[in-house]
Amino acid sequence: MAERFLGKADAPITIIEYASLTCPHCARFHKETLPKLKTSFIDAGKVKLIYRDFPFDGLALRAAAMARCAASERYFAVIETLFAQQENWSRARDPLAAIANIGKLAGMSQALIDACFKDTRLMDAVAQIRLDGEKTHGVSSTPTFIIGDKKISGAEPFETFDKLLKSLPGGA
Repeated sequence: MAERFLGKADAPITIIEYASLTCPHCARFHKETLPKLKTSFIDAGKVKLIYRDFPFDGLALRAAAMARCAASERYFAVIETLFAQQENWSRARDPLAAIANIGKLAGMSQALIDACFKDTRLMDAVAQIRLDGEKTHGVSSTPTFIIGDKKISGAEPFETFDKLLKSLPGGA
């Protein structure tokens, strides 16, 4: 499955983020910290942020699958909308319909969304990303960030990332 990332492919610093779309701490990172990281580091060409799904439940798995079915140029807009609206869709009476509404806003048809929700190969591939994160990086909670040989667990404030990134070659 293709890596999804923000920033320049050849940025000198890579952050790998493991997140679950139903994780409130992940949503807080995406609402509060990521915009500052984008402005200071990603948009400046210093950092590439690779987003990896780490679904904790079936709802997060289906939301991740739906996002992966969106056009690649809309992927991060879908992810950001899912995080921004997390409290609404994750607690909705019909959460799959609420997730589908977000997909429709991204230009996806209901038929495509339904197919994504039923695509077991896609679901297995998303689940494999989680298993690989557990095995390779010892990820057990979300959000978890891998930056070189450092691991940050939890929705740390921008200042934590700023200090670490500025200490690395290419981050200043």
